[in-house]
Amino acid sequence: MTQGQGSTVDGALRRSARRTPARRAVEYRDRTWTYEELDAAVSHAAGVLLAEGLAPRDRVAAYGHNSDAYLIAFLACARAGLVHVPVNHHLTGDDLAYLLDQSGSTLVLTDPDLATQLPPGTRALPLRDADGCLLARLADAPPFDGPEPRSEDLVQLLYTSGTTAEPKGAMMTHRALIHAYLSAITALDLSAGDRPAHALPLYHSAQLHVFLLPYLAVGATNLILDAPDGDLLLDLIEEGRVDSLFAPPTVWIGLAARPDFASRDLSGLRKAYYGASIMPVPVLERLRERLPKLGFYNCFGQSEIGPLATVLAPDEHKGRMDSCGRPVLFVDARVVDEAGDEVPDGTAGEIVYRSPQLCEGYWDKPEETAAAFRDGWFHSGDLAVRDAHGYYTIVDRVKDVINSGGVLVASRQVEDALYTHEAVAEVAVIGLPDERWIEAVTAVVVPRGAVTEAQLLAHAREKLSDFKAPKRVFFTDELPRNAAGKILKRELRDRYAH
Repeated sequence: MTQGQGSTVDGALRRSARRTPARRAVEYRDRTWTYEELDAAVSHAAGVLLAEGLAPRDRVAAYGHNSDAYLIAFLACARAGLVHVPVNHHLTGDDLAYLLDQSGSTLVLTDPDLATQLPPGTRALPLRDADGCLLARLADAPPFDGPEPRSEDLVQLLYTSGTTAEPKGAMMTHRALIHAYLSAITALDLSAGDRPAHALPLYHSAQLHVFLLPYLAVGATNLILDAPDGDLLLDLIEEGRVDSLFAPPTVWIGLAARPDFASRDLSGLRKAYYGASIMPVPVLERLRERLPKLGFYNCFGQSEIGPLATVLAPDEHKGRMDSCGRPVLFVDARVVDEAGDEVPDGTAGEIVYRSPQLCEGYWDKPEETAAAFRDGWFHSGDLAVRDAHGYYTIVDRVKDVINSGGVLVASRQVEDALYTHEAVAEVAVIGLPDERWIEAVTAVVVPRGAVTEAQLLAHAREKLSDFKAPKRVFFTDELPRNAAGKILKRELRDRYAH
C-alpha cells in the first residue's frame, strides 16, 4: 500500500485499531467486532469491491438498513478510494431511480429485502444475509493493498433531505469529514468510555458523521441498533448498556409521552443529544424536569457542513433554551441580509458559514452550487439571530417564513406557543395562500386528547400577537417527515392549499 498522510476517514479507524486492537468496537445483534477485527474486515471488504471491477472515484450506492455490514461497506469504500452514496432505504420508484442516476452509481450495495425495489438492470451486491453477500466474502477476499486516497479526494455524495427542493449531492472529501469529526469530538465531549447507541439510520449524516465515526475515532464501544425502538432503548439504558444517545426531537417526544417514562430508571443515561430538526422548547423543558442530571446537547447544522455547525452544551441551556449554541471548532458563522452584509446582533438574517468541513459543492449541479456558495460563504437557507455572547437561535427556514399581511412570521414561535397546550402532541405551522393575508398562518396539529379548533385558536391568541396567531387549525394523525425526523412542510402546503 502506498502510504499517504492518513488524513482519511478510514485512517481514523486504522489508528484506533493500532491503539486499542482488542477493544470492542462495534456490537450489532449477536455479532461483535474488536477494533483489530473491524479494521481487517474493512480492508478485505475493500478488496471485494475492487474485485467487482470498480476503480477509484467510482460511485457506489448504499441502499440498506442499519447493520455492521453497512458500516464496513462505507469504510471499505473510503479505503479503496470509492465514493459512497448513502440512499434513504424508504425511497422507491422515481425517487430512488433519480438518486442512482444523478449520482452515476455503478454498483448498489443493498439488503436482500430491498433489492426488489431497485430499477430493472441495476447492478447490485447484497450486504448481508444472502449467498455471495459482502460479509460472507470477507474471508476469501485478499485485503486491499492499493494506494491510500488523498485527503482532498471525494469520499461521499451526501444527498440533502429534499424537504424544500430536489435532493442535491453534497460532495464531501476525506479532509472535510475529518475536520467535522474533530469538531464533534470536542464540542460533544465524546470519549472512549462512553457507551453510545446508534439508532438513527446510518444513511443519515448526523448518526454516521457526528456520532458513529467520531466515536470510532476515540475508541468507544458502539452499539448499532436497527431502529430507535422506545422499549429497547429504555431497556438498554436501565441495563447499563447505553449511557449516550442521539435522537431527533420526534424520538424524544415519543419517549417523553410514554406512560412508563416517569417510572423507568434512566439515571444511567449521562448524555442526551438532540438535533436534525428544531426541538420544541416546552418538550425540552419537560425532559429536563424529568431528568435534571442528564446533560442535553443541541446539535445543529446541515448535510453540506458535515453536518455539525453549532452546539449548545448542557451548561449553556439556562436562559437560552431555544438557542442552537455557538459554532464548533472548525466553523465560522455570521448572519447576513439579502445583500450579504452582516447584520447587527439581535437582527434576523440568513446564517452563512465558511469552514474546512464544508462540501466542495453539489454533484453535477453548477447552478445550485453557485447559488449556495457566494463571496466565500455557504448560504444555509436558515433564518437566525445572533446575540451579543455569540449564541445563535434559528428562527425558521428562509423558505418557511410566513408573509402574513406583509409582516413576516416565524413558524417556530407559533409552534412553541401551541406546544404549551396539553392536548397538542405535535404541530407544524405553515403559510397557505390567502386573498386577504397573502399567506394565512395555519397550524397542522396531531392531538393527544379531545380538543377543538376554536380552543387552540383561543389558546394561541393568549400567547401571541394577533397577526402571529393561526387563522386555521387542521387535525391529522401524523405529520409527514423524512427519515431524519424533519417535517416535510412542502408536503403539508400542497396537502392543505385547497
